[in-house]
Amino acid sequence: MLRLLALAAVALLAVVVTVALKREGSDSSASALPAAAPAPGGGWYKARAAALPAPAKSRPTDCSVALSAKTVGVMHPVLPCRAQLYVEFGKVRVLTRVIGRGSPARSEFGLTKALADELGLHGLAQIKWRFAAAPSP
Repeated sequence: MLRLLALAAVALLAVVVTVALKREGSDSSASALPAAAPAPGGGWYKARAAALPAPAKSRPTDCSVALSAKTVGVMHPVLPCRAQLYVEFGKVRVLTRVIGRGSPARSEFGLTKALADELGLHGLAQIKWRFAAAPSP
């Protein structure tokens, strides 16, 4: 429980910083990908993740995102809806966002089937992740 509260505090701080940076550099190119914001100590957060089964038909998530077999995103019980983050597994890094609440048993993140396929993750595995930061002006 303490770990989730600490993670929620970090997530809230990252969102506030991202919004502040985005407003400050609002004239920057919209096509530039955001940088990966380092975790405390300059590294990456590590977490267990599991691939979610593809839904039979499209349905909305708790974050009001239409979830289909082609949706790329993560489910997490604490991180804010639509927060952008980089997820890395092996040598593959993908920019994605939080699209819903919850996670499969024994994992912190639930990955949509499309994201899990892109990363090459099948079953339960450890991933690395960072928040995406707004591009520098």
